[in-house]
Amino acid sequence: MAGEIPDLHAVVRTGTGKGAARQARRDGDVPGIVYGGGADPLPINIPYNALMKRLKAGRFLSTLFNLKVEGHDDVRVICRGVQRHVVKDLPTHVDLLRLRRTTRLNLFIHVEFVNHKDAPGLKRGGVLTVVRPEVELNVLAGDIPDHITVDLTGRQIGDVIHINDIPLPEGVTPSIDRNFVVANISAPSGLRSADNEEGDDE
Repeated sequence: MAGEIPDLHAVVRTGTGKGAARQARRDGDVPGIVYGGGADPLPINIPYNALMKRLKAGRFLSTLFNLKVEGHDDVRVICRGVQRHVVKDLPTHVDLLRLRRTTRLNLFIHVEFVNHKDAPGLKRGGVLTVVRPEVELNVLAGDIPDHITVDLTGRQIGDVIHINDIPLPEGVTPSIDRNFVVANISAPSGLRSADNEEGDDE
């Protein structure tokens, strides 16, 4: 299951239409709407500073949030759109989609590397170069893995680890249909130069 899903706090927006939205912005909030999941749309306000912090952190559109609204049950949501001011490029409205446990979505999942001591390449001084510390995977909203694991046992210098080399949890698939590189074990600079000198002697 997933690790900690970040909370996104909001309050119910009283009133509807452009007037209520403008008032929300004057009060330092960003208006939004929560829809889907078999429930009625819920107009909300999100504190501007909290939203900007999330936006600056990146991947806002592919992060699952636990939406907390006073007077309502917590619900998992994902952002489906951020409208921005045409000149200032600041957020003016947010669309959030409620997720059922059976909803499939793409999320970035952390990659964990284990058994470093059992990798001959690392024992020889090789360097583990992580190309993708996170990979985008297609997962079920109700069964999101906290991470995927790369076993380094037996890995040698020069080995390249692709996504297809990593066992994924049941029902989890890469979001792109390409066998991309996740990490590799490269020779340390000292070993490379020694190999080159040996080649020169021959």
